[in-house]
Amino acid sequence: MNEFFLVLVIVILIHSFHIFLKNFHDVRGSFSKELFSAFFAMYFILMLGFALVYFLLAEMGVVLLDDAPLQAGDSFEKFFHAIYFSGVTLMTVGYGDITPVGIGRVIALMEAFIGYLLPAAFLYKLFR
Repeated sequence: MNEFFLVLVIVILIHSFHIFLKNFHDVRGSFSKELFSAFFAMYFILMLGFALVYFLLAEMGVVLLDDAPLQAGDSFEKFFHAIYFSGVTLMTVGYGDITPVGIGRVIALMEAFIGYLLPAAFLYKLFR
C-alpha cells in the first residue's frame, strides 16, 4: 500500500512539473536572476542588520534574549549567536530554543513581520 502512494506522489510531481514546463513561457518573462538575487540580498542584509542591532545592544548590556551565549562570551561568539537568532527569526518564527525578552521582543516581532512580508512582495512583483 505504501508503494502505491509513493508511486502516486511521484506521478503527480512529474505531471505537475510537466504542466509547469508547458506553461513556463508565461512565467519566464516575469522571473529573472536579478529579481531573485535582489530578494536573496535583501534577506541577507536584513539578517545581518538585525544581528548587528542585537549584538550592539547586547554589548551595551541590554538583555534581549533569555539565553546566556548572547550575554556572556567573547564578541566573536556573541556576534555569531546574534546572526543565528536573527536568521531564525527572519526566516521562520523561531525554533523556541532562544526566547526574546524586554525590548528584544519588539525587535524580534518587527523582524518576523518583515520576514513574512518579503515573500509576498516578491510574489507580487513576480506575478504582477
